[in-house]
Amino acid sequence: MGIIDIIKNRHSYRGKFKSTPVPREDLITIMEAGLAAPSGCNKQTTSLIAVDNPEVLKKVHAVIDPPVGETAPAIICVLTRRICAYRDKCFAVQDYAAAIENMLLAIVELGYQSCWYEGHITDEDRIGYQMAQVLNVPDEYELVCFLPVGIAEEEPVGPKKQDFEQRAWFNGFGER
Repeated sequence: MGIIDIIKNRHSYRGKFKSTPVPREDLITIMEAGLAAPSGCNKQTTSLIAVDNPEVLKKVHAVIDPPVGETAPAIICVLTRRICAYRDKCFAVQDYAAAIENMLLAIVELGYQSCWYEGHITDEDRIGYQMAQVLNVPDEYELVCFLPVGIAEEEPVGPKKQDFEQRAWFNGFGER
């Protein structure tokens, strides 16, 4: 599959995963893709932790309530640091969003599935903070997202997207 096909066919997968382990080499490839993403003023605010040890996974999943991605044989946690790029501008959100998208595409390229879980862990219950505590993340980092990684038990089904003409134009809003 070429990159355009991967982009068009990637969908969030929230189903169960097969227990087949994800090789460390594949996790490295996925994380390298994430770290290759652009970064505002090259501040490199995004860091990553892959978790593939079943005992550590169990501890991390114990704090995720309600549970999501709990059958994945690996997860990748996305960390950020709020570093000002210039003046009072911080591009941490853009940085980690680009890194996550790169990883999601790499995950599909390697034959796995995933889902971007952010809102679920950054609410008032501070699940991301609890996950960070389990993983010994220093206080200057914030765990903002995690991606379960594994082979899907079912075929992913994508949502219905609006037609191109409803969301994209040339030379002005609504222009054909």
